[in-house]
Amino acid sequence: MCEVCSFSFSDCSHIKRHIKTHIADKLYSCEICGSSFPERPALKVHLRTHTGEKPYDCDFCGSSFAEKATLKIHQRTHTGEKPYSCEVCGNAFSQKFNLQMHIRTHTGEKPHICQICGAAFTLKSHLKLHEQKHTGEKPFTCDVCGSRFSMKSKLKIHIRRHTGEKPYSCEVCGSAFSVGSLLKRHMKIHTGEKAHSCQVCGLAFSEKSDLKIHTRIHTGEKPYACQVCSSAFSVKSHLNTHMRTHTGEKPYSCEICGSAFSVKSNFKRHLRTHSDKKSYACQVCGSVFSEMSYLKVHARTHTCDKKPYDCQVCGSSFFGKYDLKIHMRKHTGEKPYSCEVCGSTFSQKSNLNMHMRTHTGEKPHACQVCRSTFSGKSSLKLHMQTHSGERPFVCEVCGSAFSGKFNLQMHVRTHTGEKPYPCEVCGAAFSQKCHFVSHIRTHTQEKPYSCQVCGSAFLQKCNLKRHMRIHIG
Repeated sequence: MCEVCSFSFSDCSHIKRHIKTHIADKLYSCEICGSSFPERPALKVHLRTHTGEKPYDCDFCGSSFAEKATLKIHQRTHTGEKPYSCEVCGNAFSQKFNLQMHIRTHTGEKPHICQICGAAFTLKSHLKLHEQKHTGEKPFTCDVCGSRFSMKSKLKIHIRRHTGEKPYSCEVCGSAFSVGSLLKRHMKIHTGEKAHSCQVCGLAFSEKSDLKIHTRIHTGEKPYACQVCSSAFSVKSHLNTHMRTHTGEKPYSCEICGSAFSVKSNFKRHLRTHSDKKSYACQVCGSVFSEMSYLKVHARTHTCDKKPYDCQVCGSSFFGKYDLKIHMRKHTGEKPYSCEVCGSTFSQKSNLNMHMRTHTGEKPHACQVCRSTFSGKSSLKLHMQTHSGERPFVCEVCGSAFSGKFNLQMHVRTHTGEKPYPCEVCGAAFSQKCHFVSHIRTHTQEKPYSCQVCGSAFLQKCNLKRHMRIHIG
């Protein structure tokens, strides 16, 4: 055993050679870079890093190596040989060094200490990487996009995003991955292995990191905070996605229509609108959905399951967590989606998208009967009922029938006298929001509807339409 670093060796000659690595006086120097070595053979091997010479070839795959020992270790990836076993847990390794590092997971030994923050590491290379957090050093740069990395291996993995290379393939289903660790994680889907269990609720996970993130649901821990708005997140990737709401970054672009997205899942969902691929079918009614999550929410309408997501303010219940999130904005008044043209704000992105069509004039939904066009699919659906005469929504008080559920709700207020939209200026109340909005303009004198011919402005759109008849005769 070496008295300096505690490494152990099976051969006396090996330990003698090793001890020379600690001796300050290294007699053999490289004339190219100045590096010094205690033995001539070590200098000879080093020189190959300058000449590029790799005299040792692998008979299995043709890879070449500068050292015979490196070739021997490499060949074990083909033969599967792992001659070094841990006496504690039985894990086997192809290299003695890997076994020595592994043993530290049992002993808890972390001999490499950061001089800045005191963090300890089992490997010197891990300490070196850690120190780059303090220095900010990222010496490896991507030639394609300019991204910088602290490790050469991370750069190599990153480059595969540009090349599309996925060298790690699953032998069961053929799925391919750019990183070996992703393949390893994927294989647990086939084996069903879930070795990490939550001590609170019993849920099991295939990865320890997934369990750690899950545990934060119980503890409420959100260690990743936004420096702009102080929002906090339990997962770092969620913070990264959130930051794009501040920066406006949308790295995922559709090559078909040019739409850009800040979240990869939204981008994938969008791509299905071009392919019309809907893979998830309801076994009860045959409805098909592009997302499994949509099918799960839909299935609850057949099973009559209790709506699992309850509003703590008004008691309303919802089948989906997202529906509850949108509903809560009615109570908080939150409207995170803004129109860049007129500044109007909306609680849902879909509402903003619909609103934008009032500026662009886009009406992508056409009636196959009369060729009328509509900005929203729901508006087309309502219109179709004018052709079919269908009025499925019936008032239980007077029997009046309506084509839309919203129209029925407005009608019912004529019986109940409900007027949920009060004016804070004069106290007048209204049963419909559109009437309330029009009324507010009588106080603000806002006239948003302008004539393009003579410039006259009006409170309501219907008044503008009536005015336009003067010009068109």
